[in-house]
Amino acid sequence: MSTALLHALRQRLGADHVLCGGDLSAWELDWRRRWHGRALAVVRPADTAQVAAVLQLCAEHGVSVVPQGGNTGLVGGGVPDASGTQLLLSLTRLNRVREIDAANLTLTAEAGCVLQAVQQTAAGAGLLFPLSLASEGSCTIGGNLATNAGGTQVLRFGTARDLCLGLEVVGADGQVWHGLSGLRKDNTGYDLRDLFIGSEGTLGVITAATLKLQPRPAASGTALAATGSLRQCVALLQLARARLGAALTGFEVMNRFSLELVARHFAALPRPLPAAAWTVLLEQADTDGEAAARARLEALLQAAIEAGHIDDAVLADSLAQSRALWQLRESIPLAQARQGLNIKHDIALPVSAVPGFVERTEAALAQAFPGSRLVNFGHLGDGNLHYNLQAPPNQPAAAFVQQHEHAVNALVHDAVCALGGSISAEHGIGALKRGELAQRKPAVALQWMRAIKQALDPHGRLNPGRVL
Repeated sequence: MSTALLHALRQRLGADHVLCGGDLSAWELDWRRRWHGRALAVVRPADTAQVAAVLQLCAEHGVSVVPQGGNTGLVGGGVPDASGTQLLLSLTRLNRVREIDAANLTLTAEAGCVLQAVQQTAAGAGLLFPLSLASEGSCTIGGNLATNAGGTQVLRFGTARDLCLGLEVVGADGQVWHGLSGLRKDNTGYDLRDLFIGSEGTLGVITAATLKLQPRPAASGTALAATGSLRQCVALLQLARARLGAALTGFEVMNRFSLELVARHFAALPRPLPAAAWTVLLEQADTDGEAAARARLEALLQAAIEAGHIDDAVLADSLAQSRALWQLRESIPLAQARQGLNIKHDIALPVSAVPGFVERTEAALAQAFPGSRLVNFGHLGDGNLHYNLQAPPNQPAAAFVQQHEHAVNALVHDAVCALGGSISAEHGIGALKRGELAQRKPAVALQWMRAIKQALDPHGRLNPGRVL
């Protein structure tokens, strides 16, 4: 059966784009090097019609399909299992920007477009696509939408879902839904777009999207501030919202150990402030020009110092300095990867609940796992923390993860759920959190999710073993 399928795929896509044997680790191994699968083959279609042909052929031959974008996920949602029976569908050749409509403030891009390329294309038209992630140089638009990515500007612009107006999707049987609408108002029935966003390739394969653009701000300002506690960070956030309003586009927090890892593995990066318990990265966008933007940010920082919310601060004087400040924040995941495996949590809480959660949970983890260290950073402005536990210095990281991950997850997620939070803020469920979802999602929600899955993928061929 697989031989016949591979023959048919080669005829449809060309032999060069049906990869079997040899080193396929670029597709079969996730970037954290945690999940290593084995694919029946890796197929690389060039357009939507070829994606539809692949899914139709797989349906005819009863073969499961794992869609993959930039392979930057963190929950094992985009690599095949170890069976050697799943087809890996790489979408990276679908990389065209099809259209920019400046008057409508929209851009239509194929799923394999790298996020950074979409940002640059929008900038070339004098506009802004505000989705911004640490992996933006390699993650793809299709993957961003399939996981409902968040990033650093959710505070102002929302998640990937909020930045999408329409989709083109190929279903499990190869049918294509052409839903690339640029409309902001359309009440003609159920919103299918929102059904596929965040579904992690389990309901259909996103092949293109119509995205919202924004006018490019006249100026921006970036600042770094040192504080002694998360409660002070929340107070600073409240002050920033009051003074900057919608101009506040980013509010990131980083604990001391997260920046110590960056200093250890990226020693060349400048550290403009002394080490502090917490460091805040603020960004604002302004329509009134550089001078006004700088004056507002300086006034905010001065008021925060006078109120006792921060101890010290530095304001970027140039675009290069702004990028250097952001590089500190964006280097944390890479520093963690170099340090070794860790137990990751992507959690969301009401902002007001974050300080208490961190205080209580950090104490509980220290008691249960002596010597472990927390890499705690994230998007405080929207209540999203990346709350990661590193092994004690004297223990091998991989062994620590294998031995304690379940217990650590239970402790952290119990605390999150007790406060009405989420165990997956922006990374998805994938394979990593599938069991947790089944335990923690309300029964009626799971029932309805399974009904949707059954309706759209009755044979369970789309990304099996993920989410549900």
